Amino acid sequence: MSDFGVAPTLSFLARIEVSVAAPIDLGAGDGPHRRIVPILGGTVSGPDLNGVVLPGGADFQVLRSSTLTELEARYAVETSDGDRIYVENFGLRSGSQEDITRIVAGQTVDPSKIYFRSSPRLSSPAPRWAWLASRILVARGERRPESVRLYIFVVD
Repeated sequence: MSDFGVAPTLSFLARIEVSVAAPIDLGAGDGPHRRIVPILGGTVSGPDLNGVVLPGGADFQVLRSSTLTELEARYAVETSDGDRIYVENFGLRSGSQEDITRIVAGQTVDPSKIYFRSSPRLSSPAPRWAWLASRILVARGERRPESVRLYIFVVD
């Protein structure tokens, strides 16, 4: 019998609700289909990490196929104590062609029908949050017509 070790556990860090504007569709041109989704703001809530998403970031998307989208979001969070945290979030969103078409068109799709996972990286010059840069984080996401909801976990 092989010993495969013990799977790491996850600890909940925070839920981030990101308000987004209408996507800027760049089309496919001579490469992949690209979109930029401006970030307007949002909220952060968790056991210890609470605050707001600052406006000015964006989610840079590559529609790889009718069922797969690559996501790369970059934005800033300000904690309730006034500290700033930089967020880089790389992810994948996939589902049936019909459901992904509905999401791209800004329609609501049941989150259970979509695979939306990501690996956020958080960093901050604030001593209280410096530990975030030394941890691997994973997230489960949900796309809504005017927002993205992320549930972020620390891999212990």
